[in-house]
Amino acid sequence: MVAMSDPSSGPSAHRAGFACFVGRPNAGKSTLTNALVGTKVAITSTRPQTTRHTVRGIVHRPDAQLVLVDTPGLHKPRTLLGERLNDVVRTTWAEVDVIGFCLPADQKVGPGDRFIAKELAGIKRTPKVAIVTKTDLVDSEALAEQLIAVDRLGKELGIEWAEIVPVSATGGSQVGLLADLLVPMLPESPPLYPEGDLTDEPEQVMIAELIREAALEGVRDELPHSIAVVVEEMLPREDRPADKPLLDIHANLFVERSSQKGIVIGPKGKRLKDVGTTSRKHIEALLGTPVFLDLHVKVAKDWQRDPKQLRKLGF
Repeated sequence: MVAMSDPSSGPSAHRAGFACFVGRPNAGKSTLTNALVGTKVAITSTRPQTTRHTVRGIVHRPDAQLVLVDTPGLHKPRTLLGERLNDVVRTTWAEVDVIGFCLPADQKVGPGDRFIAKELAGIKRTPKVAIVTKTDLVDSEALAEQLIAVDRLGKELGIEWAEIVPVSATGGSQVGLLADLLVPMLPESPPLYPEGDLTDEPEQVMIAELIREAALEGVRDELPHSIAVVVEEMLPREDRPADKPLLDIHANLFVERSSQKGIVIGPKGKRLKDVGTTSRKHIEALLGTPVFLDLHVKVAKDWQRDPKQLRKLGF
């Protein structure tokens, strides 16, 4: 177990700091971030590898402020985008106060988990908490086996887990306990963000992510990583009465090939219309104002492998 802070500093000392969740793609990191913050700040999808930005969720408590940094899943890169995502992960790990390693309860510890654990073993000073996610999907016997396997993984690689915590983010089980365990590992500090802030992600980036999430949901396995979204402009509609504002949002969805354009638009534009309807609801909830959403699909040829295109799309 990690040594907690010196009790002589008094029980009332406020703590604030950064925690990041790591794990292979689809280990439940974004869902856990949303459950802790209590609202949708990180995009979640049943498809692995949907998070591309370091989305921070902020948990406000009377005694502490826990800033959650959500990194992309670490994986063996096949494209330039993949390499850049991995660099983002490693940089983040070096800068946080505590690392939470997410391993799903319903999947055996595999090579992907071991790959990440080996990387974690090289980071000596940061406390590491093993979080067994998705506990609602298994019975108590399978959960016990997974907890033992995670403990064993740490011993094999020389990682001393500060804690091993089973949670279900969707069922809300032990989410509060996880926050209780992470807080003492943060340094003493006044709050880092104003009360009421839930993320420091610019609104335009969050809106782009909500559109991308809706676009990915429609296309299942056809183009998991080939969609990037850029919000071109957000302007309040002129000549609207003060009690009936409307925000015009113009956004482009970029795909890599013209054949993919048809997939995203769908027959007679139906799929793109669905993307607009779904994402508009989430955007309105995020901004608290009615929105008119104008979406266009464009081709940015092989953007995942092209440094110039990656820069243009914000990577």
